[in-house]
Amino acid sequence: MLKVLFSGLREPVEVDRPVPGPGQLLIHSEVVGVHLGLVRMLGADAAADPGAEVVGTVVEVGPEVDAAWVGKRVGGVVFSGAYAEYALAAPALVTEIPAGVGAADALAVVRGGLVALGALRAGRFTAGESIMITGAASGSGHLAVQLARALGAARVIAAVSSADKAGFVRDCGADAVLTYDEPWTERVDVILDGVGGDQVRRCVEVLAPQGRLVAYSAGRGAVDVNALLAELKTVTGFSVGLFARTRPEVIESYRAELWKLLAEGAIRPRHTVLPLDRIDEAMGLITARRNLGRVMVRLA
Repeated sequence: MLKVLFSGLREPVEVDRPVPGPGQLLIHSEVVGVHLGLVRMLGADAAADPGAEVVGTVVEVGPEVDAAWVGKRVGGVVFSGAYAEYALAAPALVTEIPAGVGAADALAVVRGGLVALGALRAGRFTAGESIMITGAASGSGHLAVQLARALGAARVIAAVSSADKAGFVRDCGADAVLTYDEPWTERVDVILDGVGGDQVRRCVEVLAPQGRLVAYSAGRGAVDVNALLAELKTVTGFSVGLFARTRPEVIESYRAELWKLLAEGAIRPRHTVLPLDRIDEAMGLITARRNLGRVMVRLA
């Protein structure tokens, strides 16, 4: 099978097909997501064998796994060896994809959609409220813009790294667009922050009284507790992986809701799909913050 070895030129090479062990599925992959975590991981360990979101068909199962999985088209997260024609996954971390859903749309939803919807729920967002979404052109951010609109937001403000992304996020449903290097003055009820760093402080400042900030970025940011107390603002975090371990039934309900919204056309994932041998180019889009929606590589 073809697999990217993350060392040297990062070109696909032929390696042996993996064999599923106890509690594992073997997925023949169609597409694999490329994400900022991959870029950061390779910066720390050039020989890493990273994981990612994968969409494909189960072709074999290991011991202790129901054979009914074979032949099912699934999407989910694998923790290592993702950038290959075949990947090993745990049944608990994948979900069956409804008939008729394309591979790229499915991959955008199985992780980015869950992050976006989960963050909205963590922020107790309700119809009629105003919302700001940072990192709004990202794989999760652009779906958060669409979900907020579909769930009845009174006003959606998208924050992006550069003005050339304005048309993209407006097409996703944003009423207004801000960049990180201009003043933010409009106050909002809920903020979903996918950026972190200095933006966290700015987000707290523009929260309305009793506003809620949900952070889902791995980027660190400091919060002044006194800035929260004066107007009863709150800050919380959201992680799909951690939440799935404790509330898998809730994650399943989110998935069902997302598939329904996708079928109805209420959300329309945007994506850039490149062949596996152009993975360096895909990673470059992420590194330079030039991606509009989800970036992924195609294997089949």
